[in-house]
Amino acid sequence: MFKKIIPAQRTQKVTYAIRDIVIKAKQLEARGQKIIYLNIGDPPVYDFETPRALRQIVIDKILHANANVKSNVSTYADSLGIAEAREAVAHYAVEKKGIKGITAENVFIANGASEAITLAIAALIDPGDNIMTPSPGYPLYSGQIPVYHGELNPYLLNESTGWQIDFEELEKRVNAHTRAIVVINPNNPTGAIYNRESLLNIIKFARRHNLVIFADEIYDKLLMDSKTHTSIAALSKDVPVVTFGGLSKNYIMPGWRVGWAIFYDPSQVMTDYRKAIDKLLRARLCANHPQQYMVAPALNGDDAHLPEVIRKLTIRRDITYNMLNAIPGISCIKPEAAFYAFPKVQLPANLSDEQFVLELLEETGVLVVYGSGFGQKPGTHHFRIVFLPDENILSQSYTLIGEFTERFYRKYNFKPE
Repeated sequence: MFKKIIPAQRTQKVTYAIRDIVIKAKQLEARGQKIIYLNIGDPPVYDFETPRALRQIVIDKILHANANVKSNVSTYADSLGIAEAREAVAHYAVEKKGIKGITAENVFIANGASEAITLAIAALIDPGDNIMTPSPGYPLYSGQIPVYHGELNPYLLNESTGWQIDFEELEKRVNAHTRAIVVINPNNPTGAIYNRESLLNIIKFARRHNLVIFADEIYDKLLMDSKTHTSIAALSKDVPVVTFGGLSKNYIMPGWRVGWAIFYDPSQVMTDYRKAIDKLLRARLCANHPQQYMVAPALNGDDAHLPEVIRKLTIRRDITYNMLNAIPGISCIKPEAAFYAFPKVQLPANLSDEQFVLELLEETGVLVVYGSGFGQKPGTHHFRIVFLPDENILSQSYTLIGEFTERFYRKYNFKPE
């Protein structure tokens, strides 16, 4: 008789709150409760559409493959990605993001930015090493670092300054085992954009401590209120930067899994590190082949879909900001980019934001994600909202959240300040 199969201990630390919370929602849904999903940043689920011209490119490629014509995309692709996609990303990096000296040799294509991030982590850290990650920040990093026997080293963002980076906090956290610092700009889950001064200070910090900068810039075109985005690699003269991007958010195609990494290495200190990543790329064979043909048309196109996307996001952001701030006990910094808000909720000392979110889900069917899943300042409580749904759904959701919060406070005999 077989003994019980025991999983690796490192998997015990792997969490991903954005999807973990869905398990409970699906149980309630199976019992007949209607769920309003405000938990995952998946634009096509709502009224956002992948540009038809990009979809048609892949359809044509697949049809050609089935017809056995020369451009057969049923084959494996180059492990680094097809040439035209890598060249397009390099051109975009230089011409649109202002990163000097980038060629196709500095780029690889991945199955989404998530795979690029995971490979970058896997090739960098040994047991006991750590990577500094923003708190709050995207939980992929905190989920993947332990898989490769690394240590988590979160640094707090400052809510009182609109979620900008607190540099005194960085100096407290860095240590001799720190290998890299993650900068998510625009930030998920707060929607904050980092100003030029903050980015320059990050570069100085990385130089002082000999760190690689991991620049997650997947939302760099989803900017509201005429804001602009500066790529941190464009400001660096000597510090190495690995910039992650992709088509999933800016081009409304998360399920197509097209991402990339751009290596900016002006001091030539990442040569061996890059070779290590190339080994991992070869071991996993290649990224999805047909979808890579969308990269060049997307990045070289006119982004005609973006004005309407940003118009809708701005309206929905404003509803989110105004309605949440009108709820006693809840406050929210106005997001500047992406499609997330990270409101703070006052809670009794013995209750967690996870409990608040689970009771909200059970009573109202509104599914948000507890803030502890993204990291937050000790003693504070938050939750993440995705404001992609239409205005009616959002207004209904925030009304339900407001009514629930009032009941929640009565139930626990708590008066918010």
